Amino acid sequence: MESEANLVTVKVRVKRLSPDAKVPRTAKKGDVAFDLYSIIDYELRPGERFAVPTGIAVEIPPGYEGQVRPRSGLALKEGITVLNTPGTIDSGYRGEVKTIMINHNGESFKITKGMRISQLAIRPVPEVEFIEVDDLSDTERGEGGFGSTGA
Repeated sequence: MESEANLVTVKVRVKRLSPDAKVPRTAKKGDVAFDLYSIIDYELRPGERFAVPTGIAVEIPPGYEGQVRPRSGLALKEGITVLNTPGTIDSGYRGEVKTIMINHNGESFKITKGMRISQLAIRPVPEVEFIEVDDLSDTERGEGGFGSTGA
């Protein structure tokens, strides 16, 4: 088990674009994702998709990405989730962070200013180089996909 002394601190700069914006924060020590908050009141109708503004922009360091994820409580209790899960924030993006939400419930859902609407996780990403080849190595699975390993 890793001790806290071995953890790396990643510094993400945050700019408030609105006086109503809140800096992302965790609910409890040890949580791995940071709450994002709405800066508006909005009624999300059944089946509707909407990009909810958070009023912040972030500066994610190179070698990392931000992942906007649903809140499990909203998903389970209300049928409200993030449509493009996870939504990716590239390290070079400096625009406003928004959460693309969808209402899978049969009733309208009221998003209120200051409500926790999603979570932001910061994750390392490797530098990747694609190499074109004529053949790939064999594996037990081979070309089986889309349910080929069972239900």
